[in-house]
Amino acid sequence: MGELFRSEDMTLAQLFLQSEAAYCCVNELGEVGMVQFRDLNPDVNVFQRKFVNEVRRCEEMDRKLRFVEKEIKKANIPILDTGENPEVPFPRDMIDMEATFEKLENELKEINTNQEALKKNFLELTELKHILRRTQQFFDEMEDPSLLEEASLLDPNETIQRAPLRLGFVAGVVGRERLPTFERMLWRVCRGNVFLRQAEIEDPMEDPSTGDQVHKTVFIIFFQGDQLKIRVKKICEGFRKTPQERKEMLAGVNARIDDLQMVLNQTEDHRQRVLQAAAKTVRVWFIKVKKMKAVYHTLNLCNIDVTQKCLIAEVWCPVSDMDSIQFALRRGTEKSGSTVPSILNRMQTKQTPPPSTRQTSSPPAFKT
Repeated sequence: MGELFRSEDMTLAQLFLQSEAAYCCVNELGEVGMVQFRDLNPDVNVFQRKFVNEVRRCEEMDRKLRFVEKEIKKANIPILDTGENPEVPFPRDMIDMEATFEKLENELKEINTNQEALKKNFLELTELKHILRRTQQFFDEMEDPSLLEEASLLDPNETIQRAPLRLGFVAGVVGRERLPTFERMLWRVCRGNVFLRQAEIEDPMEDPSTGDQVHKTVFIIFFQGDQLKIRVKKICEGFRKTPQERKEMLAGVNARIDDLQMVLNQTEDHRQRVLQAAAKTVRVWFIKVKKMKAVYHTLNLCNIDVTQKCLIAEVWCPVSDMDSIQFALRRGTEKSGSTVPSILNRMQTKQTPPPSTRQTSSPPAFKT
């Protein structure tokens, strides 16, 4: 909502702002929203203006806050909105703000990296647990366990006696939706000279990269000969263990899974605490950074008088609000601690005022 002014109600005024008071004065003018600044440096590249570094620092803080906000929303934590309109921080406060946001961003990134690594390890151990269990079940189903070590691939009509052959196997886990492709690849590469057994893992597992729930299948591939062994291992990574070794390995895997689950829970609890604390203040931080950036952006529209140590600005403003603007300038000068007052002079001009609206809401309404 705003109050529209006719062109004849507007006037062009010149501002002389002391360097130490310019920041606070511009902010006070922005808060009341009664002026529209003109760009007195139209031919100067935005990257060559006086306060370009300060604007960049504000943009970097804003980037860090957007990252924190994204993490908060991803965790489904509500962002507190009390309707508070905080005052703009002083320039000297920027260093502390940058350090706070840098620390928070680094902490969250470190937590995310550690959590992803833990989840990846947890997934691998869970898959290994299912491999060990299912592999033992495959072997138990066989009537004669000695067939694992010896097998005859003789043709029934073959009359020549040959030495017993040794079978090897590879076991692993594959995504359920990829199993058909996996089987076709095995068949083509090994020319059908392998025996594949499979069993679905009932409970879905979390993909550490995406967080999605995925369904997987345990497989075991039997083969004979070194040539097939090389081919099979090029398709899937495996292992060769005795039943006792598998049993001992399974016990160790279960113990490691329990330890990992405890660490994962602690990591997630810590992440939740960090995000919940940030959710209480991130909105206020956003407003403070945006106000700072708006002030420095507006200061870049001014001319700098080095000899007089002041900034010169031109603004369009309603004639009826000249006294309120003067009061805002005095307030800004007092906040800055300066003893030299800012000067507002009405200018005579034949230029047509731009469409203008008096802003009645905050944060500051700087217009360029």
